Amino acid sequence: MKTIVLAAGYATRLYPLTENFPKPLLQIGKNTILGRMLTDIDTIPDITEHIIVTNGRFEGIFRDWAKIGREKSEEISPRGSSSLGRNDNEAASLGRNDKEGGHGREGKIPVISSEVEKSHKPIHVLSDGTVTNETRLGAVKDLILAIDTYKIDDDILVVAADNILDFSFRGFVEEFHRKGTSMIMCHHEPEIYKLQRTGVIEVDEDMRVLQMQEKPEVPVSHWAVPPFYIYRREDLPLIKGAIEGGCGFDAPGNLAHYLVDKTIVHAWPMPGGRFDIGSLDTYEEAKRLYS
Repeated sequence: MKTIVLAAGYATRLYPLTENFPKPLLQIGKNTILGRMLTDIDTIPDITEHIIVTNGRFEGIFRDWAKIGREKSEEISPRGSSSLGRNDNEAASLGRNDKEGGHGREGKIPVISSEVEKSHKPIHVLSDGTVTNETRLGAVKDLILAIDTYKIDDDILVVAADNILDFSFRGFVEEFHRKGTSMIMCHHEPEIYKLQRTGVIEVDEDMRVLQMQEKPEVPVSHWAVPPFYIYRREDLPLIKGAIEGGCGFDAPGNLAHYLVDKTIVHAWPMPGGRFDIGSLDTYEEAKRLYS
């Protein structure tokens, strides 16, 4: 099983903090958001490697982080990086502390800590070639790009890289093996207005997904779907043909919604909490709670 991390977004709601720096690599305590997640996933024996799909603007920063994560080098920041898939003027702007520099407005630049946990599984970084939010490919196209580029013929654990979990992915993988079908995570959400902003599923007594709604006005249940999925090897042809089949491509949940009508999918209720970092306020709250 391979991990595919969807990290090609531009996190515009966290600007200026993420204008020139990827949200998954923001610090939470002594680790990054993504580092916390991969530290857990590394403990799962099934996982053989991680593939991070990012964009052309942040590719170099992710490559530097992947190297530091294994070698525990000195801390780095975007300052002076020349491998970001941009021209020299754009790359140079990453380190500016003057009034025009993106992070200068906040008085400091995010750094990657030297104390980031060492990854025990290989990390590959793939750029989708985009450099602006307006030209982004979308999560489903990024996933297909990773499958095609690395000629993947294995089960895949697909994760978004902007969440902090207080439970392990290990139980999710174990349930995948018990069911033998593709899987999605779910959690009970009591608030209707929150259900109207996310994916919602209807399940039977065995947690087989009967239908999935995307941002429904009238939710069919209180089971909300976070961006964590396991797709079995046998369903990869369906994924590779999803765009031609009319699947939406901007959000990772678009693919789950599409596959529910094409193959058997089960859901696994989260056994703990999830903290979604979607704004500057929630980032500050995450630092307070998890540092």
